[in-house]
Amino acid sequence: MVAGLIGNTITILVIKRYKEMNTTTNFYLSSMAVSDMIILLCLPFDLYSLWRSIPWIFGGFLCKFLYLISEGCTYSTILHITALSIERYLAICFPFKAKVFITKRRVKMVIVLLWAIALSSAAPLYNLFEIVQIYNYTISSSISWECKYTKYAKESGLLKIMMWVTTVYFFFPMLCLTVLYSFIGKKLCKSKNTLRGPNAVNREKCHRQTVKILAVVILAFIICWLPFHIGRIIYANTSDYQMMTFSQYFNIVAMPLFYLSASINPILYNFISKKYRTAAYKLLRLSTSDERAYNVIKDETGGHTENTCIQN
Repeated sequence: MVAGLIGNTITILVIKRYKEMNTTTNFYLSSMAVSDMIILLCLPFDLYSLWRSIPWIFGGFLCKFLYLISEGCTYSTILHITALSIERYLAICFPFKAKVFITKRRVKMVIVLLWAIALSSAAPLYNLFEIVQIYNYTISSSISWECKYTKYAKESGLLKIMMWVTTVYFFFPMLCLTVLYSFIGKKLCKSKNTLRGPNAVNREKCHRQTVKILAVVILAFIICWLPFHIGRIIYANTSDYQMMTFSQYFNIVAMPLFYLSASINPILYNFISKKYRTAAYKLLRLSTSDERAYNVIKDETGGHTENTCIQN
């Protein structure tokens, strides 16, 4: 949690503070960092629930809101990754059209739309949870409160529907990303032997580096989130006691991976991109040196795209 909050804060500050980092790609990454920070802020409540699910001491609003905001940020992250991949696909495969349509202003509008879609999709969860009064034998035989699904959520089937919604939110975008990156890879392979001029070569190298960063981020995303969604599928489709017990233990393994996904991206940026690494160093050291690391080129999108090529 600490590593993720610090890393994502540095990512946001680096992109906001340095004009050279204000690229359309980085706008998506900055918004994803906000989403990851919100997810990490929910971690203490999950830890408390694992430690002591009863009594729930945080009130009815947090019982409902935590599920809503966590799920909304989950949807937001996958939508951002998908939108960013679509942008890179257009910039690489249709550069002239992308130059007209992809601008910083439109990307900011898309980001707002993505957040609206994500939170709207998660909104039904707010009414699927409640705190219920129970008789707690473990605490001096007193009355306690538990945060749990509402009776209506189970009887109406809405809980299972929402479980499948979140599953579709994961697997369908993954299918789209697989198709997009196959087209991008095919385009980059074809253009490798047809480049003319130093600018074209430099632009192609930076496209490859950007795709490399996104591919690593997506791979980490899949590895961290796939067990989480498998656990949900098992939970939503089992009523057997043994399978339910297995589901609970499986989720204990999946949960750390889920939160790891919210903290690992800044570490990946630091390893892969020298420009991010130098910008973060400059931010932390408040140094004015090494300005050469901030060379910016104009790409086909008409916006400023970071020169993410790693230099030795």
